[in-house]
Amino acid sequence: MNTVADRDPLSSPRPEQDVVVIGAGPSGMTAAILLARRGLRTTLVAPAVNREDGRTTALLQASVNLLDELGLWQDIAPRAAALAHMRLIDDTGRLIRAPEVTFDASELQLEAFGYNVLNKDLNGILETAAGKEPNLTFVKAKVERVIPAADQVSIHLDDGAVLTAALVVGADGRNSVVRSAAGIDVRQWSYPQQALVLNLEHDRPHQSISTEFHTPTGPFTLVPLPGRMSSLVCVVTPETAQHLKAYTDDALALELERRAHSILGKFRIASERQVYPLSGLIARSVAARRCALVGEAAHVFPPIGAQGLNLGLRDVADLGDVLRGAKERGEDIGSDLTLARYESARRVDIQTRTTAVDLLNRSLLTDLLPVQAVRSLGLYAAGRVGPLRRILMREGITPVAGRPRLFSRLARR
Repeated sequence: MNTVADRDPLSSPRPEQDVVVIGAGPSGMTAAILLARRGLRTTLVAPAVNREDGRTTALLQASVNLLDELGLWQDIAPRAAALAHMRLIDDTGRLIRAPEVTFDASELQLEAFGYNVLNKDLNGILETAAGKEPNLTFVKAKVERVIPAADQVSIHLDDGAVLTAALVVGADGRNSVVRSAAGIDVRQWSYPQQALVLNLEHDRPHQSISTEFHTPTGPFTLVPLPGRMSSLVCVVTPETAQHLKAYTDDALALELERRAHSILGKFRIASERQVYPLSGLIARSVAARRCALVGEAAHVFPPIGAQGLNLGLRDVADLGDVLRGAKERGEDIGSDLTLARYESARRVDIQTRTTAVDLLNRSLLTDLLPVQAVRSLGLYAAGRVGPLRRILMREGITPVAGRPRLFSRLARR
């Protein structure tokens, strides 16, 4: 076992940092703050923080608990809208359709399943917190190369600087430089879908209800924002997405209101519109060669059920637990043994959640009657069988299998 105590001090210089986190999205900044709080000398590296991102993130309750533990939620909460109810409506128009189902957070003795917040607000709060963290340095630069070695990793920046660390955390997205440097392969796939994403104002109050229409081309989801506003994810064919993107604001608002069956009254476009192709990715491993992956560097899937960032924050929580344990035992935090522990902690959660979202999305696209029947039966049972419904709600917030120890401790409070 390669531990700090075992390392020959004459063989190589001690790394400048314990951890370098690459990527300043929400997962990366949260990871940097958490690891600094764990007593690790931490550097965060990214060109800049995106404070203009008009998209939103639904933070489920377990993620809220993590941010609260870090002292960040008190600043996020005033800018977020509660998701107290989750409403699923089958709008496929097919022969076999599922009944409407509403999940209520109060059934789990929760005020809300989670909270929806603008990415630019979340990013701004995280950047401010990172800047105040005494054990954390933020280097605003682009990473050109990551070179793992036996006892440390070298990180070469575009300004000519070179950082060294015992461990590098890749929070640098689906085209991760860290993942490539570690030699980690990925499995990728794509869908015949694109997502139109924007924010809306509407005449009727949303009453803290997140509504997801299941359509033949994918979900059409309205998620509450503060006031009489909601964020929209409209998944359609690539051709339809491009047509909608080209509409005038008035024409687009009218078309989206029609698709929403006017449940929130008249719509008005309240942000720039963005279109994203839908695809999936899962890394064959989340750790190798003194590199650990979190967030979209490790897994990408369609925007269904608010799972993306929440899965990434579970990566962060598990990594924090593993590294704290290694530090307390005097072990090398970048050793193969430490990385194997992180791999073991994350594998089940990532695999099951990615598979579940993929199957749900594909079930909307198929015309096969047996698949429609199974999906409809499952939603019928969820709506009628209380114990099953509560299990599904708990699993949607945080899976029991592979739940980070930090989340388990918070849940018992």
